[in-house]
Amino acid sequence: MFRRVLIANRGEIALRILRACRELGVEAVCVYSTADKDAPYLRLADRTICIGPPPARESYLDVSRIISAAEIADVDAIHPGYGFLAERADFAEMCRDCKIEFIGPSPEAMAKLGDKVEAKRTAKAAKVPIFPGSEGAIENEDEAVEVADGIGYPVIIKAAAGGGGRGMRVCRNEASLRSNIRAAQQEAQAAFGNGAVFIEKFLENARHIEVQVLGDKHGHGVHLFERDCSMQRRHQKLIEESPAPGVDRKKIAAVCDSAARLIRTAGYSGAATVEFLMDDKQNFYMLEVNTRVQVEHPVTEMVTGIDIVRASIEVASGLPLPWRQRDIQVRGHAMECRINAEDPDRGFMPSAGRIMTWQPPGGPGVRMDTHVVAGYSVPPNYDSMVGKLIVHADDRDRCLDRMARALAEFEVGPIKTTIPLHRRLMQTGAFRQGGIDIHFLERLLR
Repeated sequence: MFRRVLIANRGEIALRILRACRELGVEAVCVYSTADKDAPYLRLADRTICIGPPPARESYLDVSRIISAAEIADVDAIHPGYGFLAERADFAEMCRDCKIEFIGPSPEAMAKLGDKVEAKRTAKAAKVPIFPGSEGAIENEDEAVEVADGIGYPVIIKAAAGGGGRGMRVCRNEASLRSNIRAAQQEAQAAFGNGAVFIEKFLENARHIEVQVLGDKHGHGVHLFERDCSMQRRHQKLIEESPAPGVDRKKIAAVCDSAARLIRTAGYSGAATVEFLMDDKQNFYMLEVNTRVQVEHPVTEMVTGIDIVRASIEVASGLPLPWRQRDIQVRGHAMECRINAEDPDRGFMPSAGRIMTWQPPGGPGVRMDTHVVAGYSVPPNYDSMVGKLIVHADDRDRCLDRMARALAEFEVGPIKTTIPLHRRLMQTGAFRQGGIDIHFLERLLR
């Protein structure tokens, strides 16, 4: 096991990793920008190192500063969390060159699965269901039209690197495709430094189902079943749950097995999520692979009892996975609401500022993952998420009731948050019934 780990992140995920290190008897070194200098979780670290000013590009995204901090602190490994440098293969390779273990996949496995075009090729070899579409990156308009004519409209243009909806365009005819292909390439280049795009068949009323997987350095890989992440806005998830309501369990078993097969084929070590879209006939198509721990990992932890963050540290240190697939079972139902410092009534405008009232809920089956305390100031420089409210119960109906109760207890002010929206959603008939598609929330908010 490692002696000392540097946590190259901030906020609730930094605290989550720090706690896992504590339980493993591993020293934790936290880096921070000047915007986060008063973050309460820093007091729990064995050592803290300032890595620069508030802009992420000058602190959390500055590879040289992160590596320098790791060398100063004499750490054995770096945990990137999610976001920032978590899916940068060049960063993972630099860690290896500096004899520092990257807690995540190898640069080769990350490149194979993190790039969407290469991931599709790997998935095809592993017999994972994939969308009809281009075999590789699209070079020009004529090639795009040829592919679209072969699979039929509507189609979607996607960036090969990155995510979050950037570089993405839905096209319903040839004119739209020709006018959007260049714009998508330019947006992808600006956002990710990689202008490669590809084309896939577009599903109108899809559900977003993802599979949590874990692999080790000994060739073993397992899945931890699925999460339904269909409640989203502009490709950003708001609510995640497990199991996915109303889906044939035999089909779920097949798609979960294919996800585990994919990471074994890729020689993947660590935590990852294989994301799928499901059509109205419950056919699954791989969307992408996130080569890191996900924001919504606590949902899976609650239904399986497996500590995913601890497991990612253990396998990075060389330990084998302690479970076989048959050992992993789902118990009950879990759900997560992302609590963002945003105002849903004003187009989800960010709401930075000092939190004077912070009273999170508690009680049976309630978990709150957050770095926030009363008096904390939400900086305007980073993602707006201030916490994740997770509940677990025996079944979905009880889970919904428990989440509604927990949200009713939650008091935050004076900043605006997504809590009122979540309260509304818990009482929305279509959501309570289960099986909404990825456009449900946008239709609801029109």
